Amino acid sequence: MKIVAFAGSNSSTSINRQLVQFVLQSFPEDEINLLDLNDFEMPIFSVDREKKGFPEQAHQFLAAIGASDVIICSMAEHNRNFTAAFKNLFDWCSRINVKVFQDKKMFVMSTSPGGFGGGNSMALAQKNFPAFGAEIIESFSLPKFYENFDEENGVINPELLKELNDKIADFKQKVQ
Repeated sequence: MKIVAFAGSNSSTSINRQLVQFVLQSFPEDEINLLDLNDFEMPIFSVDREKKGFPEQAHQFLAAIGASDVIICSMAEHNRNFTAAFKNLFDWCSRINVKVFQDKKMFVMSTSPGGFGGGNSMALAQKNFPAFGAEIIESFSLPKFYENFDEENGVINPELLKELNDKIADFKQKVQ
């Protein structure tokens, strides 16, 4: 299985990227393409800029999605919304292909330092991604990242780890 994965953040210390990397360890036999949003930096979307053409980075992101069988992502949250980096990439891509996620099965996650675990960006993803070609199979939100995760062991809260592992198992069963 070919997996494309990303965190919806351009932070060099992204906790959402750490969560994605931890989950990807559960897919050792699969081909993984872990994208970095910093590789897709482009001008802020506007209809005026669109008239001049589409940035190559938007085409590259869509090609990576197209080359995959499934998507695993973790959506960072800024001010109860997607990050500007992800939203800009998404806006450009959706103008090229409204089905940005190209009918791929998706495991969508979120995390944050707070107790809501990036729940606002998760809710936005769950509500909107299907209209853009995502088939969300599973979702997981990790609250209080710094209390429930460490770099060496990943998710350290036993209840949350069990929930995550159950969702990974369910996702694998439904996409194989």
